[in-house]
Amino acid sequence: MIEKPYRLPRRLGLLSATAADPFLTEDLLKGVQGHAGVDLARTVEPLSADDPRWEVDPLRELVEDAMHEFRDNRTRADGWLAPRLHATLRITRREAADRRLWTHLALGVAPDYVAWRHPPVPAPGRPEPRINPARFRGPLDRQCFSRLWWAAEMFRNGKDYSPVVAACANQDLIHNALRRDLIDHRPTAQALVRVLGRGIATTGREIEGLMTAINAAGATLVYDALAPDEPRDPEALRQWIAEAESAPPVPRHSLPAGPDEEPVPEGAVVALTDCFAELFETAPVRGRAPQA
Repeated sequence: MIEKPYRLPRRLGLLSATAADPFLTEDLLKGVQGHAGVDLARTVEPLSADDPRWEVDPLRELVEDAMHEFRDNRTRADGWLAPRLHATLRITRREAADRRLWTHLALGVAPDYVAWRHPPVPAPGRPEPRINPARFRGPLDRQCFSRLWWAAEMFRNGKDYSPVVAACANQDLIHNALRRDLIDHRPTAQALVRVLGRGIATTGREIEGLMTAINAAGATLVYDALAPDEPRDPEALRQWIAEAESAPPVPRHSLPAGPDEEPVPEGAVVALTDCFAELFETAPVRGRAPQA
């Protein structure tokens, strides 16, 4: 059982994959024992000491609350933690694209959460259960915390995080969507949540087939023209980030509020939802009988 590091950092920093590798020990990946935190701290590149966003305590409290609340259903923790992580760690997309930030959060601040949420499992050619190292220092769509932050960023509807909760209820949607640039179109993200809610595509194979069909249709359909979005006001995000120092802790029993941006036009979401429902009828879903 991995416990939190004996010596927690006070602030987030940047930890490169190369610097992290020596701490991804067999005992850690087997879920047996973590690290004390002392030696790892020496390899971390510090972030601005004047920026309150990098304080660790609010993040540490979040993961501990998640582990307690969802001790009987770990997968459900994603839908709870994603919007609260996003609202607590108020960063730009450019900052969020730096894998070193997430590596430090996973390995230096909350390795116990990573091991709890993604416990050791066997893999092809490796029967002994181990935690996938990508959960600590992997791609943004696989790493334990970056995947949640980006899911919240891509699926929120302006300041409303409720679509994020719905999206995170389906692991296949999150995994497939975050690997595709198409999801950066806000009406597309909201339409995917609506399709999920209608029960049109729910299984891994169905979602993979739908995403393939959406990408293929994108070669001839211009989704921006079919479902235009409102221009995003960068001032709303800047103001939201600037308020990080005075923001209270995110609520535990209700959703926080994100940046005060305009929501996606409802007409655009409806148009794309209907379009995707039609595309799914002929989508290449493995194991499904060809449509007549």
